[in-house]
Amino acid sequence: MAKYRCTVCGFIYDPEVGDPDGGIAAGTAFEDIPEDWVCPMCGVSKDMFEKVEE
Repeated sequence: MAKYRCTVCGFIYDPEVGDPDGGIAAGTAFEDIPEDWVCPMCGVSKDMFEKVEE
């Protein structure tokens, strides 16, 4: 699964880790995160993330 980076603060969403504090379980693909989820570091919306090319 692809990782995604916040274009504002640089936070990396790693689907293998998820966002336990934000209610996102490990193993959750970025596409499956609810639309109202926000970056845990800076609070911007999901549409401010870009796919990390590996």
